Amino acid sequence: MCIYMQPWTGESLSRSCHFPKHRRILVDEEMDPLTAIILLTALLHQSDGQGFPYKKVNVFSFPHSKSQNEKQILEMHNEIRRSVIPTARNMLKMVWSDKAAKNAQKWASQCGMKISPRDKRVINGVTCGENVLLSSYPRTWADAIQVWYSQSSNFKYGYGATSKNVNVESYTQLIWYNSYKVGCGVSYCPTGLYKYFYVCQYCPAGNNPMQIAMPYRSGPKCADCPGHCDRGLCTNPCKYQDLLGNCKNLKMLFGCGHSLVKKKCPASCKCTTQIV
Repeated sequence: MCIYMQPWTGESLSRSCHFPKHRRILVDEEMDPLTAIILLTALLHQSDGQGFPYKKVNVFSFPHSKSQNEKQILEMHNEIRRSVIPTARNMLKMVWSDKAAKNAQKWASQCGMKISPRDKRVINGVTCGENVLLSSYPRTWADAIQVWYSQSSNFKYGYGATSKNVNVESYTQLIWYNSYKVGCGVSYCPTGLYKYFYVCQYCPAGNNPMQIAMPYRSGPKCADCPGHCDRGLCTNPCKYQDLLGNCKNLKMLFGCGHSLVKKKCPASCKCTTQIV
């Protein structure tokens, strides 16, 4: 079973895989530098449910009920987001995106078995993040999300990854404060070693490398969204996306009347009371 993760930029991640000798697999040295792979044991039953805030679901749902899967995926993501430690003052509640789901399913159906190219994850001008899972046997969405969530054991808020050669980007994408739209797809890919390919896309993308250690602002739940709170999650997302990483500074220095700031920083300029 494999997880691929998408960095924010083109920076490469560790390609080494610590794996029991009798199950060790070599990683292709020509792997796309935008991806990294974790190889885990084929059956992860011993870790299922450990420390996970959501009740484990054992019934496979691939995917006989579209609405049931959507509900399960949303509930699990939002429960994870509500349960972060320390608590979050600006964590947005996730909602289902049919467009993100369609895009995720399109990539899953191609059986590419890796993170999709960044330019294939632009929806209505917004770049989306992505988590993927390769499995040799069918899993529930609860199982798939649990695998991504399991990286939380290697993450410490304010510090980031707790040791070298561990990956946390699937987990940090789950809890990225302003990634509030999610859509997922899964496909059966019979010709490969891993026959089931799970894909979730998150809009806007998380995992900004400058903020990876703090994927949200810590503080009392919903402190940044008074009057717009659903059980600890904010419900007032900004509908725009900044195209530059330093828009807050640019806004303070030049103001939104400046042509560059106005063009490149629509979220910072247009969303004064929403979560940006």
